[in-house]
Amino acid sequence: MKQGIRILPVIALVLASAASAVEVRDVRLWRAPDHTRIVFDLTAPTSHKLIVLENPSRIVLDVSDTALKTPLNDLELGNTPIKNIRSGVRDGDDLRVVLDMSTTVNPRSFALKANEQADDRLVLDLYDKKSERTQPKKVSRPTTNGKRDLVIAIDAGHGGEDPGALGPKRLREKDVVLAIAKELHALFAKEPGFKPTLIRSGDYYISLKGRRDLARKRQADMFVSIHADAFDRKQAHGASVYALSLRGATSTAARHLAQRENASDLVGGTSLSDKDDVLAGVLADLSMTNTLDSSLKIGSSVLRRMDDIAHLHKKQVEQAGFAVLKSPDVPSILVETGFISNPGEAKKLGTRSYQRRMAKQIFYGIRDWWSANPTPGTLLAWRRQQEGEQYVIARGDTLSGIAQRFNVSVDALKTHNGLRSNSIQAGKSLKIPTT
Repeated sequence: MKQGIRILPVIALVLASAASAVEVRDVRLWRAPDHTRIVFDLTAPTSHKLIVLENPSRIVLDVSDTALKTPLNDLELGNTPIKNIRSGVRDGDDLRVVLDMSTTVNPRSFALKANEQADDRLVLDLYDKKSERTQPKKVSRPTTNGKRDLVIAIDAGHGGEDPGALGPKRLREKDVVLAIAKELHALFAKEPGFKPTLIRSGDYYISLKGRRDLARKRQADMFVSIHADAFDRKQAHGASVYALSLRGATSTAARHLAQRENASDLVGGTSLSDKDDVLAGVLADLSMTNTLDSSLKIGSSVLRRMDDIAHLHKKQVEQAGFAVLKSPDVPSILVETGFISNPGEAKKLGTRSYQRRMAKQIFYGIRDWWSANPTPGTLLAWRRQQEGEQYVIARGDTLSGIAQRFNVSVDALKTHNGLRSNSIQAGKSLKIPTT
């Protein structure tokens, strides 16, 4: 009897210890152009230690009081610097994860606290070491008469462990918008005078500041971020276009959307309170330049085109404090292609045909504006000066409205196109006379 009394506390202590251990419930891996990210989903916060070993090259992650409850051999290691991942128990109840490396990397690890969209996580980023041998050579696109192309940075929202909004049948925003972004890229790649660049070309995470930085590094003339909206009411529907606001959101919906999109950095592993070396002069710079004005006008042009195939949630460009749009000298818009939370719109957004149609309307809207307002020194500016420009008539267009947009008279527009009346037809092309 006495022996039983002594054993019971020991059993209780073991059970309590087992119950208090943190569990790794899932491990996910993504490959980005410059790094590999591994995310450990935890049931509670815990401490960890990172160790780098050489000969052979290994990275060791020791996680305190943690048990692994998911297999590691299911991770896709192709196209990563990792040869193998293995795990074991250390000091009784600590988890040790060992990564056998095929090449050396710069590792960085950090913990993320649970938030509304994700549980506690431990993130391990393995950054590729840059070398002159591995750096791709810059290939310049041929131009006419030495005139440069207009660079359009196309940003597919979210990515990696940040899926964005979720729709019916596990439809994920990050997948839909990447498909639309790639279609948009293909359209601009075929259009003389434009050079598109994809900010995110695969399923991986990029911070909001990182997206702006990539656009700046690639000397973009314009930045367009593609998204799909969501709301707790399934009835909400419609496409929208947003620009940056300097004085607060233009509507409650715009403010909520900006807050939700900005929070994606919390999911991906960036603190919004981090200092931003670009933002220091953004507000003053934007107020002194026409960047924001250009953003609003480009957004309006895109809205007019989207109205041909989609219901518009708002008929005008809305504004809010979107972190991804805060580039001081690059006109930037955010396009919400529809509500993925609406079953009807989600069904359309999930189809390749509608993704192509949406990309085409965004393309027309951007092309329309830049063709009418080309940057000096570009091929577009040279072509307009030499040949005049072509404009595809959109639904709702009027001859006077087109004339005003291109800064020409209605009479000149009619004479140049052999028109006898002010009647025009959507889908037909107009030649814009050179002013």
